[in-house]
Amino acid sequence: MQWLELTIDASAGNLDMVIAELEAWGITDLVIEDEADFLSFLEANRAAWDYVDDELRESMRGISRVTFYLEATPEGEAKLETLRKSLTYPISARTIQEEDWANNWKKYYRPIPVGERLLVVPEWETIDPGTRVPLRLDPGLIFGTGAHPTTKLCLEAVERLVKPGQTVLDLGCGSGILSIAALLLGAQHVTACDIDPKAPDIVNMNAALNGISGDQLAPLCGDILIPGALRTKLGGTQYDLILANIVADVIIALSDFVAPWLAPGGRFVCSGIIDGREDEVYQALSAGGFTVLEHSKDGDWHSFIAKVDE
Repeated sequence: MQWLELTIDASAGNLDMVIAELEAWGITDLVIEDEADFLSFLEANRAAWDYVDDELRESMRGISRVTFYLEATPEGEAKLETLRKSLTYPISARTIQEEDWANNWKKYYRPIPVGERLLVVPEWETIDPGTRVPLRLDPGLIFGTGAHPTTKLCLEAVERLVKPGQTVLDLGCGSGILSIAALLLGAQHVTACDIDPKAPDIVNMNAALNGISGDQLAPLCGDILIPGALRTKLGGTQYDLILANIVADVIIALSDFVAPWLAPGGRFVCSGIIDGREDEVYQALSAGGFTVLEHSKDGDWHSFIAKVDE
């Protein structure tokens, strides 16, 4: 099937008027792109990341645009002509082929070997992992596919550090990839936590893809940077391995209170640290009672492995 992709470019001040005119014609399924909203979103969520891709920033520069779709049928063509005569703003149109939007993105994901033992496999792929341990994952749901350098750095650390029977705490667990890797490599139990309310269900789903039972993995939702019941619950035990693949500001905050959560001989693995922030994180870890044992880098990203001072 073919569709008419229709675009109206407007100045930022006229965007609401464009939307209102389209809605008056019963057109409510709109794709709205606006640089001002994009920049406001970045500013409001500054603590969630240290880095926004320059290509993404550039793609939004000066954009104030509404896109909508009509079927490429005589009826759709007739409605387009009516809209062109009636609306205040000019409409650009092009005809596109219908694609399988639900599955087309899958072509961008392939099995990823990580470290010496792991192979991250998209859940729809059938592949012989050879001597590697396959970690099956639905990569389209939430952060944590194994492709990003920060996740790779953590997976490599997990592969080297986890030992049979250990307990693990995964802070900012996202898709659960680090938690699942730890269990597949021998950990006895993982507690996983993320601020995203979708995370527990997604972690459980990905765990099921790997044959991991509910008594091995406990996914939780909440913000442990806020003192309260969740922080008290997580801090009520000690863990052999604590993982934090987040951002520098959150790792710095964690450094203030997670050291007592490590069992004797335990390790704290933190990643998601963009180039230029590594010294701040190192200093925060030192001030928080940690000794940094390893500092690794992949491209613009850094990770640390630390222990508690003895």
